[in-house]
Amino acid sequence: MQTTVALAAAPFTDGSHEFTFTEVELDDPRPDEVLVRVVATGLCHTDLTVPTMLPAEMFPTVLGHEGTGVVEAVGAEVDGIEVGDHVVMSFRSCGACGSCEAGDVGYCEQNILLNYMGMRADGSTTMRRGEQTVFGSFFGQSSFARHALAYADNCVVVPKDLDLSLLAPYGCGFQTGAGTVLEVLRPAAGESLVVFGAGAVGLAAVAAARGTGVETVVAVDPVAERRRLAEEYGAHAIDPGVEDPPVVDRVKELTGGGASYAIDTTALPAVVLQAQHALRSRGTLVALGLGAPEYTIDAIDLLSRGLVVRSSIEGDADPQKMIPELIRRRADGGFAVDHLVATYPFERIDDAIADTLAGKVVKAVLTW
Repeated sequence: MQTTVALAAAPFTDGSHEFTFTEVELDDPRPDEVLVRVVATGLCHTDLTVPTMLPAEMFPTVLGHEGTGVVEAVGAEVDGIEVGDHVVMSFRSCGACGSCEAGDVGYCEQNILLNYMGMRADGSTTMRRGEQTVFGSFFGQSSFARHALAYADNCVVVPKDLDLSLLAPYGCGFQTGAGTVLEVLRPAAGESLVVFGAGAVGLAAVAAARGTGVETVVAVDPVAERRRLAEEYGAHAIDPGVEDPPVVDRVKELTGGGASYAIDTTALPAVVLQAQHALRSRGTLVALGLGAPEYTIDAIDLLSRGLVVRSSIEGDADPQKMIPELIRRRADGGFAVDHLVATYPFERIDDAIADTLAGKVVKAVLTW
């Protein structure tokens, strides 16, 4: 079938993020695939970062990995999904490796192949433009498009009365931030959390922590509006541009000597080091940001205070469990994130990118 996509024709360089709208031929769904008419797709920093890392041979490509939409066709081998269902699309996993069988689907042994290589697991591609191959299958969806081919493992059926534009970030950004709190850290009410970077991932972490009763939550961000949003959740907010007192000292003041847990969403090496130093003894830092090839860790501090520094893929969440759980928490008032979303018509993708990078919006969602 013919469908419209926002095409990335070449690797992003020098800060450029160029998308061109064009028609492509999308395969009919295979027996294990689901055809989704896309309603909305979240704009994630991963969509802007990964194209700086891919080789030229993997272009042109179609990105997008926070898609929502309506199912239009279902392959014969797909169970639990029907035509007309509303779905949130997330990342893929094979379901058969040791990690998947243990429930750690984010660490699937086929993760890179299924989510980043621009093709199906068998090496075939799903889209063409004339005689030209178009790489897709990004996170098993490539939802910067009017239609996407997805799978049972990365499609989560959701109630039809919910606004799909508000649910798009649950596929990755909101799931990652909230999952890191709920699945990785699991803080008790009397413990403390500091979040560096109050974008979509960071504020989702703040919302989840406050929603579960964590008393002391601190958000560090240079953007005043994002600090205000964190404060609306009942968090303390720190402007890292204010040097009196320095960020680490201020975090220690607010948390009684250091935070139990820290989350970094910035991928800035200097900020990651700040996050480490802001911990109490035996505290845990989770680095979520994608971008910097290396981080500097203070080894003496790490070894002398029994700290844990780790990463997390998608907040260690299983989308089939986490997305319904976050929707339930949203309904109960324990995960209030709707107001973080700003919608843009898909043709304004350039504006959405510019506003996101400038800090004017927390979470841009593109709609057809």
